[in-house]
Amino acid sequence: MSHHTTAHGKHGDYAIEAKGLRKRFKSGKGFVEVLKGVDFDARHGDLTMVMGPSGSGKSTLIAALSGLLRPEEGRVDALDVDDLWKLSSGKIDKFRLDHCGFIFQGFNLFPALTALQQVETVLKFQGLSPDAAKKRATLALEEVGLKPRLHQRPSALSGGEKQRVAIARALAKDPQILFADEPTSALDGENGQIVIRLLRRAASEHGAAVICVTHDPRLEEWADRVIKIEDGIIISDERRTPNPNATLASHH
Repeated sequence: MSHHTTAHGKHGDYAIEAKGLRKRFKSGKGFVEVLKGVDFDARHGDLTMVMGPSGSGKSTLIAALSGLLRPEEGRVDALDVDDLWKLSSGKIDKFRLDHCGFIFQGFNLFPALTALQQVETVLKFQGLSPDAAKKRATLALEEVGLKPRLHQRPSALSGGEKQRVAIARALAKDPQILFADEPTSALDGENGQIVIRLLRRAASEHGAAVICVTHDPRLEEWADRVIKIEDGIIISDERRTPNPNATLASHH
């Protein structure tokens, strides 16, 4: 499919499209180019895996797509926005807040807040009333299987539970684009499987464009599309049929 369509919110297949992304970092006296003219797109309802070894540029790509790290060259069209990087930094922040969810490997939870409060805080920040935020946060946590843990702080939660709080927090906003960076790396097989299945559901049931960066080839089973990046260049891009019931690890 080589024809070009612009990313136009809910009305088109593409939630995000990027062309010609280049990113350089200073290294000693010179520069290292970590993205070498990358083209990328992701569709609503797809779980798109971006795979590659450490240092391949995959996390930098996510940062450039999501308005976290400005590329030296190239453009990103996302939802109703043409050329994200032409916006003011305030507008880029607002775009991220309103339309994007983020799940990182370090959980990024506030130590003093309960699971429920972690999710409520984000929703209140978006402008929901305290009551509405509480309702939606409770639902989001129930959806990830944490109903019994609503009032626990991170110190009382396991790694897998913490990652699920982070996912509930991202999904509660009902984001149109969900970025996940190595979401299973700190988890055992069982918890990793819970997490990848939740990401699969975010795509299939919520219609989000889920973009998941990983170096774990076992996660490919759940993907609609697998993009491999190496040394700042996309080396392969394949559509596949996901298996939502795949298992990550065999447990006796």
